[in-house]
Amino acid sequence: MTTPLGDVLDGRRTAETHKAARALLKEPLLLAQGPYADEFRLVRQHASVLREWFDRNTGWSLRLDAEGARLARTPGSLADPTHPAREASRARAPFTRRRYVLLCLALAALERGEAQIALGRLADQVTLDAADPHLVAAGVEFTMERRDERLDLAAAVRLLLRYGVLRRVAGDEEAYVTGTGDVLYDVQRRVLAGLLSARRGPSTITCGDFEERLAELTAESALDSDDLRFRAIRQTLTRRLLDDPVLYYDELSDEELAYLTRQRAFITARITELTGLVPEVRAEGIAMVDPQDDLTDVRMPEQGTHGQITLLLAEYLAASDGEVSRGDLERRVRELAAEHGAFWSKSAKQPGAEAELVGQALERLTALGLISHTAGGVTALPALARYAVGEAVVTEPGRTAPRSSRTSPTSQRKASQS
Repeated sequence: MTTPLGDVLDGRRTAETHKAARALLKEPLLLAQGPYADEFRLVRQHASVLREWFDRNTGWSLRLDAEGARLARTPGSLADPTHPAREASRARAPFTRRRYVLLCLALAALERGEAQIALGRLADQVTLDAADPHLVAAGVEFTMERRDERLDLAAAVRLLLRYGVLRRVAGDEEAYVTGTGDVLYDVQRRVLAGLLSARRGPSTITCGDFEERLAELTAESALDSDDLRFRAIRQTLTRRLLDDPVLYYDELSDEELAYLTRQRAFITARITELTGLVPEVRAEGIAMVDPQDDLTDVRMPEQGTHGQITLLLAEYLAASDGEVSRGDLERRVRELAAEHGAFWSKSAKQPGAEAELVGQALERLTALGLISHTAGGVTALPALARYAVGEAVVTEPGRTAPRSSRTSPTSQRKASQS
């Protein structure tokens, strides 16, 4: 029996929409030229559906032009520190405070500059702008005379290269860092203009406190009716379900929890229709699971020494009752080294390495929504229970016993903000 042509076309259209939406969630800035050119064409083809869905359900605007597509994402929670900008390298180290400042100063200089700019010229402009009294009072100072400062500026520039704001014409950043050469770039002004994702222009905000400025950048318009308040709550919940590995009920306000209790099936169904994510509903919260396992920037478990240590510490924390101190975790790593060290890298077995290993493991577990930090250490969150190992059960031959093993993780962190 043949499938009607209309069903085939509908299925293809749905698959293309899924692919386009997932591409935007992974890369909120898609360029017409580059590794995501095919996804960009799909976004243009299904732009009306995508624009309407994101605007209605998340409050994110979708802008398209001939050079790219920009989904203006804002986070569901402004207090989440686990979405950092990262180096455009294999190490993907998170940006430091100094690199964030350099990135902002570089963007301001590029906005005022010409269609082409040399890295040395950009550095000069950044140095001049860093002399602003407000920055000096905040302890910001750049001379670009030290190698570490030039390395930080190069990291910021490489991120802009990845985003498509700059295109390298000649030279290499390493030559600038070592002081042996310079680099020339074309500035993609239309991409640059769409990079900022904010509801208000930063120059219109006069309050000085960082948290207040951040809140003003993302503040909703006046919510002076029940319909507007409910829409804002729905958008916040949808953003968090798309961004966060787990949405815990105890993190919500009473009004948000009441709305989610009534509208949970509707909200999760809408997300599934657009992205293919599947809701996993538990007593403590909701995780939108990705059957394709590619809509995430942090995974667990992973291969290698750090992945194994993280998984072993997850088991330890899942079996712990209450708060666990950093010292206890470091002692546990030393015990694990004696048991599993033959499979670990040489550096992980060095005396004193446990502090760094614990820090890296806790950073990953925090990003996955599996632990919370306390004054004395960390505590396990409910989702960490899936990494617990049950007690062994010994049975007589021929008798069936319940299996006891670590459950496979299904909740995945979603793509990072940009």
